[in-house]
Amino acid sequence: MKILVATDKPFAPIAIEGIKKVTDNAKHELVLLEKYTEKTQLLEAVKNVDAIIIRSDIVDKEVINAAEKLKIVVRAGAGFDNIDLTTATEKNIVAMNTPGQNSNAVAELALGFMVMMARNNFDGTSGTELKCKKLGIHAYGNVGKLVANIAKGFGMEVFAFDPFVSKEAIEKDGVKAVNTVEELYSTCQYISLHIPANDKTKKSINYNLLSKMPKGATLINTARKEVINEEEILKLMAERKDFKYASDIEPSSKDAFIENFSNRIFFSPKKIGAQTSEANINAGIAAAKQIVDFFETGNIQFKVN
Repeated sequence: MKILVATDKPFAPIAIEGIKKVTDNAKHELVLLEKYTEKTQLLEAVKNVDAIIIRSDIVDKEVINAAEKLKIVVRAGAGFDNIDLTTATEKNIVAMNTPGQNSNAVAELALGFMVMMARNNFDGTSGTELKCKKLGIHAYGNVGKLVANIAKGFGMEVFAFDPFVSKEAIEKDGVKAVNTVEELYSTCQYISLHIPANDKTKKSINYNLLSKMPKGATLINTARKEVINEEEILKLMAERKDFKYASDIEPSSKDAFIENFSNRIFFSPKKIGAQTSEANINAGIAAAKQIVDFFETGNIQFKVN
């Protein structure tokens, strides 16, 4: 089988070495398309490949239609909204992610943002401490669990809301489960977002929800830009001088945030949640192993379509 690694932001060389070792041992051919600048390059590269490994690269209908032999595409990371799942399903192509491989990197970043916001972007003024503050985790998956664990080390009181995780499963980790998303936001000074971007969640983090947060509120978003209602959070920040917002995703309204609230916001220039050497290596090798396992045994454990 021919496996393509298509990444405009390449894996680290050590990750490629690990991926190649996995594919070579399984006697598959590995093809690399790195740092490509035009979609036409991707369309040409996907011809005659049986599998694709991507990072944040877009595998849309046009790409899928160009990949006539494609059987599986794996997104090295947790999110998979950059894959056209509908077209993949129509073409009987399996789409997977690699959940958990980037989780610790994202969790550490979320806590780093909290420290930065508590210390006023390290501007030299007197800040606050995380100890004894209430942290709400919105979605208690792989990342949320790790955020909770690290936050408890800071002495934070941790709450979580996730309609898909039982109260018992949350509370066995020493985290307090709440019954509604409104209760989470009205209880906690810090909120860490870990929800996916879908039809139900897009723009769901809005004025009504955020306005319920107590004084000294801070929103941390290491999830997806689409879940934020930017117009409404701008309105809220204009009304509440105590509200802070940090994210590793630049908002579309970046200039408006900077012009009005530069001392209460932080946005990294690109999405960096999974940008650690360890996460880079783990996700890439996991993607390769999942493809090999799929070809050898038909395992579709991490199928998302």
